[in-house]
Amino acid sequence: MPLLLVRHASAGDRAQWVGDDRERPLDKRGRKRAEELVAQLEPYPIEAILSSPARRCVETVEPLARARGLEIEQRSELGEELQATEGVALVRSLADRSVVVCGHGGLEQVLADPPRWKKGMVFVVGPGLELLDVL
Repeated sequence: MPLLLVRHASAGDRAQWVGDDRERPLDKRGRKRAEELVAQLEPYPIEAILSSPARRCVETVEPLARARGLEIEQRSELGEELQATEGVALVRSLADRSVVVCGHGGLEQVLADPPRWKKGMVFVVGPGLELLDVL
């Protein structure tokens, strides 16, 4: 029952976005990656999908949620402002469940000595918060 920690897919350049950054959508490459996650995560059981409320995070897991018939639970703890504290605590509380958690760069610090977490990357995490695989 691994936890699947997903970093949101590509959403263009933050510096070029005008407006509330929480509303920045996935770009073409990000939408393609979001669709790819459906097949890539097919072998894994998923009981729930949690996401940062940021549009780019929600859009990253929308195709997966649709394919699995699951609702996306938007959690403020996974937003950029709270992820280092409340987000880490939330992920730790889910470590023994088959859950997808989609968040931002920095959330990977819940793991001991994590590798670089690129946009759209998935960390497969064991119940002791050990890194099992990188997708």
